[in-house]
Amino acid sequence: MREHIEQLRAVIEADLAQITNAETLEQFRLTHMVRKGTVQKLVESLRTVPVAEKPAAGSAINAFRSWVEDEFQKRKDAFEGSAGVLLVDVALPARNATRGSIHPITQTVNEIVDIFTSMGFEVADGPDVEDDTHNFEKLNFAPDHPARDMQDTFFVDSERNDLLLRTHTSSVQIRVMENMQPPIRCIMPGRVYRNEAVSARSLAEFHQVEGLYVDKGVSMADLKGTITAFAKRFYDADARFRFRTSFFPFTEPSAEVDMSCFLCKGQGCRICKHTGWLEIAGCGMVHPNVLSACGIDPEVYSGFAFGFGVERVVMMRMGIDDIRLLYQNDLRVLRQL
Repeated sequence: MREHIEQLRAVIEADLAQITNAETLEQFRLTHMVRKGTVQKLVESLRTVPVAEKPAAGSAINAFRSWVEDEFQKRKDAFEGSAGVLLVDVALPARNATRGSIHPITQTVNEIVDIFTSMGFEVADGPDVEDDTHNFEKLNFAPDHPARDMQDTFFVDSERNDLLLRTHTSSVQIRVMENMQPPIRCIMPGRVYRNEAVSARSLAEFHQVEGLYVDKGVSMADLKGTITAFAKRFYDADARFRFRTSFFPFTEPSAEVDMSCFLCKGQGCRICKHTGWLEIAGCGMVHPNVLSACGIDPEVYSGFAFGFGVERVVMMRMGIDDIRLLYQNDLRVLRQL
């Protein structure tokens, strides 16, 4: 057995001397170190050794195999080290670290929240999966009310037949009025969902910010003053505003709010469709039926509510006309605000 080991050692030493690159290293491994290689055949020959001699022969074979593995690893490490280190040019300047940024939608929501909280509003939140009562019924949508057709709804497949993904954050207003006594002054930012085709102007999932103020003696003048004060801080201190009559089931009277385009200063541009005006919000006085449904006496209290889509605000401020750009991870858009 010792003669066999010495013979094989001589062969392996000669083959080790021939290793000059990765190909010859791999050839050495395939010849000597695989299952059918020369080292394994030497191990298997231990079965022919007499029992009395097996301990010494086994110890010699193990020592020889360890030597072969060590020699092979030394050469492998040498090749990997040269390939990994010599290709690095330490004189090259370091790459600039890339910092992440907050998404423009999140930035806008945070800015809106900061303005309204500085005006005394609290921030309220509610569930994305709502029931019909909070999303429609208590907002003065009768079961057969045509206004329900204004919002295509995602209904949830469950044992209950009244669960849906909220179509507006107005449902949070209902929950606030159910659980708080006036005076109430809250804003409700959050995601909403509508079963709409995705296009340059609409998404099936988007963000809204709504506001609610309920107290004794609240009037339309308070509503106009609040929205105007917010818009001047958020958009343009020199902007002009106009309130157009509109319809919402949960407010009466209702209005749409326009402001002079802060990009073209009312002269007309692509973003304002050359009208000089931008629609920024829907609003109105809280309908007495809504107050009553939430346990608030409309003979004692009154209030106003308003709301707007965040994506629309971001598009106006960034000067883009395709809402889908906000969700395509284009760094030119994400770094624009």
